Amino acid sequence: MNSTVTPPGVIEADAVIIGAGPVGLFQVFELGLLEIKAHVIDSLGAVGGQCVELYPDKPIYDIPAVPSCTGQELTDALLKQIEPFEPTFHLGQEVTKVARRDDGRFDVATTAGTEFITKTIFIAAGVGSFQARTIKVDGIDVFEGSQLHYKVKDPAQFEGKNLVICGGGDSALDWALNFVGKAESVVLLHRREDFRAAPASVSKMKALCDEYEMQLIIGQATGYEADADGKLAHLKVTGADGVTRRVPLDMLLVFFGLSPKLGPIAEWGLDIERRQLKVQNTEKFETNVPGIFAVGDINTYPGKKKLILSGFHEAALAAFGAAPYIFPDKKIHMQYTTTSPKLHKVLGVETPVFD
Repeated sequence: MNSTVTPPGVIEADAVIIGAGPVGLFQVFELGLLEIKAHVIDSLGAVGGQCVELYPDKPIYDIPAVPSCTGQELTDALLKQIEPFEPTFHLGQEVTKVARRDDGRFDVATTAGTEFITKTIFIAAGVGSFQARTIKVDGIDVFEGSQLHYKVKDPAQFEGKNLVICGGGDSALDWALNFVGKAESVVLLHRREDFRAAPASVSKMKALCDEYEMQLIIGQATGYEADADGKLAHLKVTGADGVTRRVPLDMLLVFFGLSPKLGPIAEWGLDIERRQLKVQNTEKFETNVPGIFAVGDINTYPGKKKLILSGFHEAALAAFGAAPYIFPDKKIHMQYTTTSPKLHKVLGVETPVFD
């Protein structure tokens, strides 16, 4: 695109961050310290990424100086930390287009029709966009959103109901245990005797089964039956013995995990290795496309460790690596938030006076 005139409705930006998980949020902070304002895009409807989507109430123990916090608490703290920089969030939309312009900047467009012209891009998309692994029973998808659910948005809607919960991981066990005593009945369906969930949860589940508080069925869903009103009434379950049984239910909850998809990212001309973005070096975490950086679980390099704290480190260096694209005539100096009056001004805090 040769035009230097920005079309109406297109947002001009210094930095666009793709992904609103913890690393994407901390990228906002590191850019903010360098006086770079960021726009943040995420396919999910809320910030927090994997931390909030997969384990909002589970404790995280390896955040420096924070002995324990949940995924939601970490997200809330990061949002508080980046408040001074007033990032703009564009949630519930996926980036569909990234293209280099003749002037060196990038055209970015989303599924919601939002368009940007940006100097830099930071991909902090975790392991990609998440899609729930679906139950493979022909025709049962017609009940999705009414009686078939892949996530629990409102626990109250399942209380007093006959539930069948499919899966053998933490989500399936956690919700099964949660609904015992609240639902009319809870049946946990898993295809084998071995579970991927925490051993303590498995032990608790088996104890509840022994007390007839819930039921465990080993087998696979192979069909269903609807009642005269067209509602899901029975799940057909085939056991290891080859016998198919009819299990009555009001609601079917399926937790087979989330399948990460790179999606459109795979089409942006970036070097990809095993569904991860290769970075050129660990000085800037820049991809093979100048001006596009990859931080967090989405990237790969020798010695890479998929830890939140590693992503925070990468975000700091990526911000310094991107600064020359945004301020080509400005020398960027390393400053400390403890002592720098300039950073105190940026953060909106008072510079302490020491006697």
